[in-house]
Amino acid sequence: MAITTGILKETFPGERRVAVTPRSCDILAKAKIQIVMERGAGTAAGFTDEQYASRGVQLTDRAGVFAAADVVVQVRALGANPDAGRADLGLLRPGQVVIGFGEPLTALPEAAALAATGASFLAMELMPRITRAQSMDALSSMATITGYRAVLLAASEMPKMLPMLMTAAGTITPAKILILGAGVAGLQAIATARRLGAIVSAYDVRAAAKEQVESVGGKFIELPIDSGAAEGQGGYAKAMDEEFYRRQRELLTEVLREQDAVVTTAAVPGRKAPVLITREMVEVMMPGAVIVDVAAERGGNCALTRPGETVHHAGVTILGPLNMPSLVPFHASQMYSGNVTAFLKLLISDGELHLDLEDEIVRETLVTHGGDVVHEKIKAALAAAKEEIQA
Repeated sequence: MAITTGILKETFPGERRVAVTPRSCDILAKAKIQIVMERGAGTAAGFTDEQYASRGVQLTDRAGVFAAADVVVQVRALGANPDAGRADLGLLRPGQVVIGFGEPLTALPEAAALAATGASFLAMELMPRITRAQSMDALSSMATITGYRAVLLAASEMPKMLPMLMTAAGTITPAKILILGAGVAGLQAIATARRLGAIVSAYDVRAAAKEQVESVGGKFIELPIDSGAAEGQGGYAKAMDEEFYRRQRELLTEVLREQDAVVTTAAVPGRKAPVLITREMVEVMMPGAVIVDVAAERGGNCALTRPGETVHHAGVTILGPLNMPSLVPFHASQMYSGNVTAFLKLLISDGELHLDLEDEIVRETLVTHGGDVVHEKIKAALAAAKEEIQA
């Protein structure tokens, strides 16, 4: 008996991505996976219902998708869509599988609500960073889009052009851009700024980032500060103490004086973003300088950032963009769809769905199963939150 996968239209405000593209439907069909889709699911990303229907996808309404699908795939599951996502809880059934982003490390009530439906939820942001899971690493895919788009936002707001130009009216010197955080988003931002002709420098607390920064054309800024413990599991940055961040800010202040634009990308999974740029640091920057705070959704790396807003302070423009991959929905959907498709091919074989808890990929992404929250980190966080309420 074939497994049916359902594609939902996203309901989070402003979300334009779709979880599976028409091209991926061809791959899933070859794996003998039937597909049902909510009408209009791909329209905002540039994919028509006709493109899906021509590939044998059955089109229906939202309730019809939940009723027919063994596995439901979406970009934003309940935790990442806390308001509109609750409307889907009554449509879920025990044993059904849900795949998507769900912010499970922070959206604890939503994780518990999903568990209560009896559905099994697999969170894409918990995908382990191991070689076998690279093709499923949706966080890295979306970070690539974010880094690219962040530089374009900076360029559009700056009162200067990025490249050096030799003109009849004289030479225009290249802009200077600083990237804070050299993860996937930061490295893509460096590469994009270099392609546009800027002089790019970057800083990261992880010593291993120097070689990566230089490999994409950036100059790595080394600060005289001990950062040996700054890299956590899976290559992610680890939260440091306040004294470390104070010294870091002090040393970065002199670097900021020279920059035309700064793109900040520093984030710690499940934690509030560290403040790297204070009000006082903004005030030493050149008039006309721009800060694009990619970490705005987690509070921001700049103390003046307002998520979703543009702030002007002391001649500096501070952007707090949200959901940046959705600004490039066609290719963001294409990349996310590739990740989801690879994940589905792992979970479904010979017409059967296998949630093998011995498999690290399944074990690390599985948040809810059999009516319970089963992920150890999230179980511990829920227990701690319950104790705090009782106290």
